[in-house]
Amino acid sequence: MKHARLTALVALVAWFGVLLQLALSLQLAAANGKSVVDGLVVYLGYFTVLTNLLVAVSLSWPLLSPHSAPGRWFQRPGVASAIVVSIGIVGLAYHLLLRHIWNPQGLQWLADATLHYATPLLCLVHWWFSVPPARMAWFAPLAWAAWPLAYLVYALLRGAWLQSYPYPFIDVSTLGYPQTLLNSAGLLVVFLVLGSALVGIGRARTARSIKPLSR
Repeated sequence: MKHARLTALVALVAWFGVLLQLALSLQLAAANGKSVVDGLVVYLGYFTVLTNLLVAVSLSWPLLSPHSAPGRWFQRPGVASAIVVSIGIVGLAYHLLLRHIWNPQGLQWLADATLHYATPLLCLVHWWFSVPPARMAWFAPLAWAAWPLAYLVYALLRGAWLQSYPYPFIDVSTLGYPQTLLNSAGLLVVFLVLGSALVGIGRARTARSIKPLSR
């Protein structure tokens, strides 16, 4: 596997972030008199956690079983690019919309920085150096958006059931559905723009690598 050491490094950072946050979430649940199940329900409610977990799995599987069906699937440029855009949205949305509303300390700060900054940035570096350039279709980001759209449906159904929403910009109980859906549409546009940028970069790199061969 190309650049296996870089892949392993990014996978380890991603696993560190999700496991540290898991430990902190369970610790907080216990401190509040809640059960492990309650802690897991809160933990698995966040797009940040689920996408970082996706990153960790998508990088680990090709390392451990590169010739398996999932291992080959995760190595496809389109799949890798979709995951990079998703984790990029995690970092961008946090930096622009969420970092001002709380002030994590200690280990929570470390988990926060890992999940929202270190892993997204390392994933972008990994994409550049380890994912082969590919001439992906311009409409590919529409397919990639299945992940954040599936999360939105999950978050809204979960929120209606628990009466608790993981992010203030999709808090239906405060904003109502029209504003929640408008906020979600805005994030979807950003996702598609970022996805289109990756497609453009991939196509440009592919064209550059083909030109010398055609002379």
